[in-house]
Amino acid sequence: MNRWTTGQVSKQSNVSVRTLRYYDQIGLLTPSFKDDNGRRHYSEEDLFTLEKITLLKSLSLPLEEIQNVLEKLSFRDILIAHHNHLQEQLTLLQSSISNTNSLINMIDLEGSISWERVSSLVRIAQTSSKKWMDYFEDDERLFLKQALPNLSNNDRMTQQYISLLRRIEWCIEQSIAPESEEGYQIASSLIEVSNETFGGDEELMNKFWEVRKQPVEKSGLYPVSEEVLNFVERCISYAMEQDKRTEAVLVMEKQQ
Repeated sequence: MNRWTTGQVSKQSNVSVRTLRYYDQIGLLTPSFKDDNGRRHYSEEDLFTLEKITLLKSLSLPLEEIQNVLEKLSFRDILIAHHNHLQEQLTLLQSSISNTNSLINMIDLEGSISWERVSSLVRIAQTSSKKWMDYFEDDERLFLKQALPNLSNNDRMTQQYISLLRRIEWCIEQSIAPESEEGYQIASSLIEVSNETFGGDEELMNKFWEVRKQPVEKSGLYPVSEEVLNFVERCISYAMEQDKRTEAVLVMEKQQ
């Protein structure tokens, strides 16, 4: 039968000798054997008990409570509780990563971001009485949640939308009209990424655009200025008209 000294257990389990002696002192974990010289030795069962104590401590349970439940819970019960705790920690970590990505993308969109701006966005998210998903049917929600760009992500589609928004804001700053070559190029890119996002479903695309134009308090979407929204509508209208004219010219040339 294998037996381990306090020092050996300390090295293997990464628990200090002082802690092991304290567990022994309060009766939480007493080594099962003592040799002729009075040296204490731990059995394999003692090591399992120590592992149970370590896992329960990771759940932030006080030693007194651990002592009360130690004999009542199987090793499997404790592992399940520990697994659930890790899942909760993972969810919090993923949420933190998403929030950080959102702030990075907001800075990319706006050039810089003040604490007042961050606070405003947080308040909007917390107090919105109606989110954009409330405007759609269940199947539409499922599709849009997966398809729409999200500031918490760094995927290609999100970065494309960020780039286009910045181009639009630059045009507005430079007084470049939506009905211009630059406006046409922006509209063509917007139509392309929108078709990819919505899978060519024009009805769903138009429905989402109407929600996009709602006040942020109602939609819960990332706030976009009326100037930007107006620019988008005008440049797309211009691009579609230009494409129609080009198509008409090509048809006439074929007929000649």
